[in-house]
Amino acid sequence: MALFFVVIVFRVFNLQYIEGDKYRKLSQEKTTHNFTILANRGNVYAADGNLLATSMSKYTIRMDAVVVNSKLFEKNIRALSESLSKLLGKSTSYYQKKIREGRKRKNRYLLIARNLGYNDYMKMKSFPIFKEGIYKGGFIAEQSTARVHPIGKIAERTIGYDNVKGGAGIEGAFADYMQGENGSRLKQKIAKGQWRPINDVNEKEPIDGSDVITTIDVNVQDITHHALLKQLEYFEADHGCAVVMEVETGEIKAISNLGRTSDGRYYEKRNYAVWESHEPGSTFKLASLMAALEDKVADTSDVVDCERGKIFINNRKVEDSKAGGHGKISLARVFEVSSNVGIVKTIKKHYDKNPKKFIKRIKSFGLDELTGVKIKGEGKPYIPNPSEKSWSPISLEWMAWGYGVSLTPLQALTFYNAVANDGKLVKPFFVKELRIGGKVEKRFETEILKEKIASKSTLNKVRKIMENTVKKGTAKNIYSSNFSMAGKTGTAKKWIPKHKDDNGKIVYGHYSNKKYVASFAGFFPAKKPKYSCIVVVHSPKKEKGYYGALVAAPVFKDIAQKIYTTTPVNNQSVSDQISYAKVDEKYQNYYKNLRKYKTIMPKVLGMSGMDAIALLENMGLKVKFSGMGKVTEQSIDRGIKVSKGATIYLKLS
Repeated sequence: MALFFVVIVFRVFNLQYIEGDKYRKLSQEKTTHNFTILANRGNVYAADGNLLATSMSKYTIRMDAVVVNSKLFEKNIRALSESLSKLLGKSTSYYQKKIREGRKRKNRYLLIARNLGYNDYMKMKSFPIFKEGIYKGGFIAEQSTARVHPIGKIAERTIGYDNVKGGAGIEGAFADYMQGENGSRLKQKIAKGQWRPINDVNEKEPIDGSDVITTIDVNVQDITHHALLKQLEYFEADHGCAVVMEVETGEIKAISNLGRTSDGRYYEKRNYAVWESHEPGSTFKLASLMAALEDKVADTSDVVDCERGKIFINNRKVEDSKAGGHGKISLARVFEVSSNVGIVKTIKKHYDKNPKKFIKRIKSFGLDELTGVKIKGEGKPYIPNPSEKSWSPISLEWMAWGYGVSLTPLQALTFYNAVANDGKLVKPFFVKELRIGGKVEKRFETEILKEKIASKSTLNKVRKIMENTVKKGTAKNIYSSNFSMAGKTGTAKKWIPKHKDDNGKIVYGHYSNKKYVASFAGFFPAKKPKYSCIVVVHSPKKEKGYYGALVAAPVFKDIAQKIYTTTPVNNQSVSDQISYAKVDEKYQNYYKNLRKYKTIMPKVLGMSGMDAIALLENMGLKVKFSGMGKVTEQSIDRGIKVSKGATIYLKLS
């Protein structure tokens, strides 16, 4: 007994004094814990305050199908299944069968729904059985935070993300500003596995992330997205992009990047405008023409013999799109009709013995430099140099009409924007401000990369020629007497890199005779331009058309026309009388229809979603819709009598 007593005393002494600190620490760790308080990630806003990206709570609902007692289960399973059916869409029998099978298999973690919003979560929480809670009703809710884009898929790639995939777009570029700083709170474990704060002294408040105010204009973005989408769908193109920039500031007002899926749909696949560097084709002729004018080796009035539209340089063919060629025309007209022969002969004549002079002038326009835009992944421009091993006897001539050089659409647009901006080269940018709690933390101003890329004389000449290109040149198909535009079409054969075909045979790099890149770059109004814009479409279906004038230019016109209509543009050559008469007529017809269909359901199939929703809501109806674009289905047929407050469901294309 004495020996036993000594052992006990020794053990108590050992626990209390020798190993006491260790066990006290272990005890504290099991009963107290420092919980992380997550900081709110900053929001992304459009220039006009519209929300582009925000964080929202999402809920995954599961059920412990075993914990519910038999009496409660049998009494309410039908009612629970009906409630789930109304909220989630599947049949009552589906949910009843699923839950019964889960109970039979003793599933204590049965999936009911994913990604529910807060309102739906609260509704489900009150459903029969579930309202009894986790221990009696088996209701298990798992909360997570998801990043959502309230305007949908529009500009999704430019708004971007910052997750396990990495950082892309604005979200990725400004991740450090937007993520904030997490806080912490010390809590103590109490009964039933619950935790309570010990006191406020142990708390570190989270610091919310900065909000990002972009330059994007939601109206212009919507116009640009749908104009591009419409053309891509018609021509069944592989992908395309369109960018609208404010001339004076360099603010990007809209950017759309759409790629085609295997089933023919389009989505924001990659940021082609920023990332994809490619041969621009004839839109590069503006740089070639300006180089000759700036070096004073040629003038717009010089006569160029385009012959019969076909010449050979070192056994390589240069050919015009017009059969039989253009004959003898002025250099200005060479640009307007986009004569490949004319521009190549001009550059060869004046720079063949000194190609470095031409390259130097091209680089003076800033075409060999990155724009430095904040978004990650900007493609590198490429301007060949006579000192390189890859330089060949035809490199100079091929540069003249846009081959052998490489630019991203945004880099090309920055150059065109400088021409519109009286020679001032400004850096394009997507973000205007960073704000915390409504207060401006950092403001981004217009950054001038080069005060003057060319003389006033050269700029005035090329701007007039670009205006004539729309009036009577390759882009005359988009000319409008109601508003002015200036620009240049571009059509380039697509370079196919070395690869293996389906049979495993090596196919060497070559220019395709089936795949083309169609483009149009320009600005509007032609005098005192407000916006510059570029449209690039890759691999349109050749049978439907592939020229820049046919594929890309109409997108430019559609964007310009709708911006003229919806956004004030100073000094635009628009007949106010004609425009307002048309607008008034449309409004009269709209309200006439509204009065006519006050109690009778109209046909909205084929109407744009925005117009259909406005019409129906003005009738006093509640409208729920899915998708975007034009109306393809309406839940209440035309001619049916409806009452105020009724709900109609629309499906958009």
